[in-house]
Amino acid sequence: MKKVLVLVSMIMIIGLLAACGQSADSNQPAPQNTAGNTTEGATNEGAAPENTSTDTEAPAPDFIVHDANAKIASLSIHITSNLLALGITPIGSVVGGDVKDFLPHVADLLKGATKYGTVSDPDMEALLASKPDYIYLDEEYSGKDVSKFEKIAPTIVVDMNKGTWRDHLKLLAQHVGKEKEAEAFIEDYAAKAERVQTLVHSELGADAKVMAIRMTAKELRVMSTGNPVGPIMFDDLKLKPASGVEKIAADKPFEVISKEVLPDFDTDAIFVIISVGSEAKSNFEEMEKNAVWQNLKAVKNKHVYILDGQRWLDYSSMGQSMALDDAEKLFAK
Repeated sequence: MKKVLVLVSMIMIIGLLAACGQSADSNQPAPQNTAGNTTEGATNEGAAPENTSTDTEAPAPDFIVHDANAKIASLSIHITSNLLALGITPIGSVVGGDVKDFLPHVADLLKGATKYGTVSDPDMEALLASKPDYIYLDEEYSGKDVSKFEKIAPTIVVDMNKGTWRDHLKLLAQHVGKEKEAEAFIEDYAAKAERVQTLVHSELGADAKVMAIRMTAKELRVMSTGNPVGPIMFDDLKLKPASGVEKIAADKPFEVISKEVLPDFDTDAIFVIISVGSEAKSNFEEMEKNAVWQNLKAVKNKHVYILDGQRWLDYSSMGQSMALDDAEKLFAK
């Protein structure tokens, strides 16, 4: 009988201890995810970097973070320019469609890099031969072909149509652990924009209305308030769009017009981009001889400014910064 009582008591004690153990476990805090606290420069695929920006979405769990010194192949001219702004030179890059080469304003920074052809028709043999550690793609152009790039190296796809150049720079900075460099670049850009804005307004006036046009081999275009020219001209330099420019949808880079409607814009200043090639240059020179052009208020007041098109059309951190340099040079004279 005593043995039975002892056995029952032991069973009850074991049950109580188990219940206490379960209760203690349920009160323990969940383990913290420290994957984001990686050392800068360390390769850590699948770990999200620490997000120090308040306006950038937290990276997904499978977000790739890699060594900034890794061999990067860029299949986007704009990704290339953003990488250069972070102090990273890719081992290779696609080239500009118009110039069939690295964009002139960044060509010196890409000496020795492999040319992969254009974004719409990349040279896969050249890409493979360069043996990249990572490949960066623009979703719009290569998003459907990711698998063929992944056979060569881990591939990072960026939606370059989403967000601003600042967002793109911050995102790329997270991939390579250079968030501080991205923030520094953006701060320097803001200071430069304020300086150039003062120069431009002192010559044109704070209330001046302006427009940007682009002459190509086939047509005359009025640039919209959207990318690539609009943000720097109307947001960063605080210029006002000429009458009718705001009616062009911001999601359209431009609208084709005839020279006969130029007077309708009643603009105080005209910024001109001339496309690469002799035909575009010849077309603009012919327009300069036309009475419609010569009678424009901006032309009569000598407020026509020829821009470095490659810089102004490169909607990236490096391109926009160099476009400000171009404007500063024009208005500091």
